[in-house]
Order: sequence, then C-alpha cells, then structure tokens
Amino acid sequence: MDSENPSAPARPQSRIPGKNHPDGHRIAGVVHDHVRHTENFTVIGNDLAQHPDLSLLAIGLACYIQSVRRGTAVDIKTLAARFPEGPTRIAAALRELETHGYLRRTRERTATGRIITRTVSCNRPGHRGSREQTTRRPARRTSPEEPAPRKRLPAVPQPSRPWTALLQQAVDVLSGLRRHDPRLLLSATDAEHLAPGVAAWLERDVAPTAVRHALTENLPHEPLIRPAALLAHRLTAQLPPPPPVRPPAAPAPEPRHPLQTCEGCDRAFRAPTPGHCRDCRSARHAVGRLA
Repeated sequence: MDSENPSAPARPQSRIPGKNHPDGHRIAGVVHDHVRHTENFTVIGNDLAQHPDLSLLAIGLACYIQSVRRGTAVDIKTLAARFPEGPTRIAAALRELETHGYLRRTRERTATGRIITRTVSCNRPGHRGSREQTTRRPARRTSPEEPAPRKRLPAVPQPSRPWTALLQQAVDVLSGLRRHDPRLLLSATDAEHLAPGVAAWLERDVAPTAVRHALTENLPHEPLIRPAALLAHRLTAQLPPPPPVRPPAAPAPEPRHPLQTCEGCDRAFRAPTPGHCRDCRSARHAVGRLA
C-alpha cells in the first residue's frame, strides 16, 4: 500500500481568521455598498439623520421635506395622504421638528383675507441665516399709490472744470438723443446727472456728433428699462483718452537780409538797407568819441 489514495478526505482547513478568509475578520453591523449620486439626490446632514432626540418618523419626515421642491405642500392633510402614517402621528412628528428647529410654521393673512400657514424648512438649525430671518422686522407695507424708491444711477466721468457753457452744450446733446431714438427720452434729473459725463467727452476734443453717435450706436432691440443707466455706463466705459499734449511752437527764425556793399570799404555784408559794415561803423564811432 505505497500508493496515495485519491478518494481519501482532504485535511480539514484551519479556521484561523485571516488565513482562509481574505477579507480578514468580518465585523458585525451594517456594511455600506454605496454608489456616488450625480443627479436626483439631496444632501442630508448627519446631525439630522443621527439625531439622538428625534423619532424615526420625524427624521424620515424631515428628510422628505428637505428633498421636495420649493412650494410643495407639506401640511398634515397632504402628508397623511402621501404616507401610511395617520394625521395624529404626522402632526406629532412635525411638532418634534418644530421643537428642535428643523421646521418653522407661521400663520399669515393674505391680501384677500385668507389665513395660511407658511412653512420654512431648515437643514441646519441655529445657523446665522435662520436667526436673522426670525429676528428680522417685517417690511413696511407701501400703498399701491406710493411710488417705488428710485434706484441711483451709476457715476459718470467729471470734467476738469465745470464750465457753464460746456455743461449747457452737454445738456443739449442729451436732450437731442430722443430725436434719434424715442426710448432715450430723459428726465431733467437724469440729464443733470449725465451732463458732466458728456462734458468730459467734449473737453477731450470730441465733437457733439461723435458723442451722440457713441451713445446711440448698437442699442438693444428690446425696450430700455433704465435708459439713463445705459447712457451712464457708456459714458464711463467708452470714455476716450485725453488729447495729446502739443509741444510749444518753435520761435520764428530771424529774417535773412539781402547783401549790401559797404560804402566805406566795399565789403559785402547783410543788412536791410545800404550803409556801412560793422567794422566801419565801429571805426566811425571811435573817431567821433575822440573828436
């Protein structure tokens, strides 16, 4: 019996962890088999998902409320029709969320006199935005006849000196824009604000027609909500550079006189009229002093 029996049972393998199990020691509890979401997902904080004081129904209800779109109805009747839990349990869960700051419900009266419940979902109670929203005073109601506050126009370039004639010419340019496009009808206040910007262009040797062309060229086809704001932007963004500094004019050269013949020594010299040369004039003066 020197041959090996192939039908004999194999030796039992060891049950030492890590030897026969490549995964090592299997831990107890949940094992996550997650896939990263790239669409149709909602971020839920662990402070809500693992809240120690909230019930499981309240946690699940908060996750649902945070996942729906803005404007979705989350009242007790709608939630009871959506989930198998009854209105009593859902109302209790909503009160839990309201107690721990995950929900804020206020009753408001609409313009028609109807009372509605406004629900605000907060995914992180206690953060700065929620505190500001709760402590913020309600906005002052304005009557329908009261005009809306006027928005300030952007700043425009200013001329070096506020010349009265230059500002009046700038106002004339602005007043004439409506002839090229009726949408550029400006009020007196808008023209007064924009006039220094046009004056800054005129001060830089830009003709009024060139300023008018720059302000009315390539306007959008849709209606202009704030034409003065558009003109203020163009006056600032397209402001041309100042003109180059001209060097001072060179002095005129001295005139070149014709040649004359000296009456004393027949020497040629340049002078406007005939007479004596410089040397003869010096000698004549010397003789006159000695005499």
